[in-house]
Amino acid sequence: MQVFPFTAIVGQERMMRALVLNAISPQIGGVLIRGERGTAKSTAARALAALLPDIEVVSDCPFHCNPHRPDTFCDSCRQRAAAGETLPTSVRQTPFVDLPVSATEDRVVGTLDLERAIKMGERRFEPGVLAAANRGLLYVDEVNLLDDHVVDLLLDSAAMGVNVVEREGISFSHPARFILVGTMNPEEGELRPQLLDRFALCVDIQGIMDKDARVEILRRRVLYEQNPEAFCDEWCDAEAEMSQRIVRAQLLLPQVTYTSDDMYTIAELTSEMEVDGHRADIVILKAAIAHAAFEGRDAVNELDILLAAELALPHRLRRKPFEETQGQMQKLERRLEQARAEVSTAQENGEGEGEQVLAKKKRTP
Repeated sequence: MQVFPFTAIVGQERMMRALVLNAISPQIGGVLIRGERGTAKSTAARALAALLPDIEVVSDCPFHCNPHRPDTFCDSCRQRAAAGETLPTSVRQTPFVDLPVSATEDRVVGTLDLERAIKMGERRFEPGVLAAANRGLLYVDEVNLLDDHVVDLLLDSAAMGVNVVEREGISFSHPARFILVGTMNPEEGELRPQLLDRFALCVDIQGIMDKDARVEILRRRVLYEQNPEAFCDEWCDAEAEMSQRIVRAQLLLPQVTYTSDDMYTIAELTSEMEVDGHRADIVILKAAIAHAAFEGRDAVNELDILLAAELALPHRLRRKPFEETQGQMQKLERRLEQARAEVSTAQENGEGEGEQVLAKKKRTP
């Protein structure tokens, strides 16, 4: 059955933005989507995977190694290439891996055959979930019900881009670059704060209360269930356009620049909101770069930073009374609205886009 189109999802702009930014730059470190039942969490994750373009892989590699990126090869492909072998290639659909809540550590990271290694001197590795998800999307529903240690392993791999398995002095490594999407219903229990902080972005979503929007959600869902193929055909052009936009952003990403003023803006935000640690600053910068690329710009501006902060800060705010936390986020919302207004005004006046749209605050050393 065809997947519900990503561009046909009504509302939930923050969730869709967070997913797209991670698709452009998986190095951001994943997104956690928290919300009540029936708010399109799993639908959006599956739709994003279907939206992503096909990838070229080493045909007989279980890790889907990129034949054009020797620096990201697994141990096996690296050895074969070093021996002068021409690696066979093919094109495959971007992997979508659904991790079950019951998954064990060995199921996730894979296992080494110690007996074969000791007796025959061969490293035999049985790939796990991280191998299957390389260069794809790893979806974890009800991540709050998963064993904490397994969640740690997933977050480590998402951050490092590599999975290293070590047993009794024997080790094996392979690339593990994937888009990590976790979803959960807070009514079923929360994640520990230490794990929550390690999700780069977090979106809290609720059911849409606007009557017109709810009617549109109902209309689209009914049409999809009646005839999935016809419904998906109707959204084919929008899906293709979004897919191409993500690809263009991925190609532009390495060229996007930022200034010391941008870093000061990020530092001011995190300081004002009393965010502990420095992970939030790093995440905001990475997400802002990805957003600039998505908008087709080669430089970060203030709006990119504020939109990234909207996704990177809510789950990292210190535990305070609800009113204080809400007040901090409202302050950020006001800055966002102001930045959007400035961009809109500049575009109406024909001042162009990019770093010139928003005035930078000049600072002296």
